[in-house]
Amino acid sequence: MKLEKIVTRNENFADWYTSVIKAAKLVEYSSIKGMMIFQPNGWAIWQNIVKELDSRLAIKGVLNVQLPLFIKQSEFLKEKQHVAGFAPESFQVTYQGDKKLEDPYVVRPTSEVAFCNYFKKIITSYNSLPIKYNQWCNVYRSEKNTRPFLRNSEFFWQEMHSVHVSSADAIHTAKELIELYKNFVNDFLCIPTLIGEKTVGERFAGADNTFTIEALMQDGQGLQCATSHYLGQNFAKTFDVKFQNKANQYEFAYQTSAGMSTRIIGAVIMTHADDKGLVLPIGIAPIQIALLTILSEKEPKVQEVTNRLYQQLRNKYRVSIDNTAAGFGFKIANQEVQGTPITLVIGPKEVQENKVVLIRRDNGIKLSVTLDKINETLTEILPQYQKEIYQKAEQRLNAAIVDVCTLTEFNQAIKAKKIVRAPWGGNVADETKLKEQTGASPRCILKDADQQFCFFTKKPARYIVYFARAY
Repeated sequence: MKLEKIVTRNENFADWYTSVIKAAKLVEYSSIKGMMIFQPNGWAIWQNIVKELDSRLAIKGVLNVQLPLFIKQSEFLKEKQHVAGFAPESFQVTYQGDKKLEDPYVVRPTSEVAFCNYFKKIITSYNSLPIKYNQWCNVYRSEKNTRPFLRNSEFFWQEMHSVHVSSADAIHTAKELIELYKNFVNDFLCIPTLIGEKTVGERFAGADNTFTIEALMQDGQGLQCATSHYLGQNFAKTFDVKFQNKANQYEFAYQTSAGMSTRIIGAVIMTHADDKGLVLPIGIAPIQIALLTILSEKEPKVQEVTNRLYQQLRNKYRVSIDNTAAGFGFKIANQEVQGTPITLVIGPKEVQENKVVLIRRDNGIKLSVTLDKINETLTEILPQYQKEIYQKAEQRLNAAIVDVCTLTEFNQAIKAKKIVRAPWGGNVADETKLKEQTGASPRCILKDADQQFCFFTKKPARYIVYFARAY
C-alpha cells in the first residue's frame, strides 16, 4: 500500500495544501465546479467543530432554527447594498418542473433576507426581544477560482441572526459574538488571531459595521476566520421588521448577523499541518488516539493487550485500532497524514515490558509509558499538545507583524510576506488603489491613530490598521 505523495511547503505551498487534503482524504471533487464531496475524515472534522461551537452559542442564549434554501428574487432585490454585494455571485432557480417561474428563486448566498421575513412574522412587542437564532446550513456563491475550503461555490456554515430593541444592545451582541469566535478559534483550534473592526471598504454588504478575526497562514497570507456584523436598522427598514415599544408605538428593530464556515478547516490546515500531513488540534481530530500493533497476527497477547487498552480509553477519547498486516512504517505514516494527535504502539516487546510507546504528532517525541500510567500520562500530555501547537503558531504570527510609516516600507514588508501594522487615513477608493498596487488589503482596525499620517495618502490617519495579502 502507498500513501498519496505530499508536496513540500517550500516546493509549492498551494500544491502542498491541496496534496495534504487529498492524502488525508478530507474531500473529493464533484462534477460541479466549486462543490466538494466531504469524505468521512473531512466531515468528522466539521462535525466536531459544529458540536463545540454550537454548545458555546447555546451558552449565549442562541437557539437553532432552519430556514428554506430559496429566497424569492423580488425579496432579495429589496436591499440594494446587500444585492450589490451578493447578486453577481448568486445562483438562481428559474423553473419549477417545466413551468417557468415569474419570480425566480435565489439560492441563498446568506440569509439576512430570509431571516427578516421570518422575524417580521413572529416579532410583536419589545417583550419578545432580543431574539438570537442560528442555523447550520449550506450556502451557494458562484466562484471563478475555487480551492477546497477556502473558495467554494457551496460551503457549510452557521449563521446567527439577532434582533434587538436598541442599537447599544445589538452592538454589544455583535462584539460578544466576535469574542466568542476568537476564544473558540484560539483555545479549541489553537489558532492565534487578530481581532478588530473592518474598514468601510471591507464591511459586509448592508452592515453598519463588521467585526472580524484574522489569522496568519504559513505562507504569510492572512485568512478571515469569522465575522460578526452590526446591521443597524438597514434590513429592518427594508423588510419592515418592527416591534411595539413600551409607549405602544412601533419602531424598527436593530439587527446583527454572524458566521463561521468550513473555511476554518482550511485555516487549521495552513496553520498547523506540515510536510507529513495534517496536525490536528485534539478536539476536532476524527481519531484522537490510534493504537498500532506490531506482529499481532503472530502474537495473540499483543492483540489482547491492545483490545483491553482500547476498552479502557474509548469512553473518554475517540480511539481506533490498526491491527492490519501492513508494514509498521506505513501505519505510522498513515496516522501522520491524518493528523492523529497521539499514537500508541504495542508490540511483543511492549507487552513483555507492560508498556506502550506514545508518539506525539506535533513534534514526533516518543515516550515509553507503563500501561498503568497511560491515563495519567494522556491527561498531562494532551493539554501540553494543545498549548504548544498554539504557541508555535503564535510565535509565527508575532514575528510576522511589522510597523511601517511609508509606502516603500509597506511594499518591502508585503513582499517579505509580513503582516503590516500602519497608520491609515484612506477611503474606499484608496483601499482599492492600494490593493491594485500591492496585492494587500486592510484586514482589521487595531485602534485609533494618534497624531500620525497615513503611509499611503499622507493625510492625517484615523486608525492603526493591519494589512496583508489574504485568501
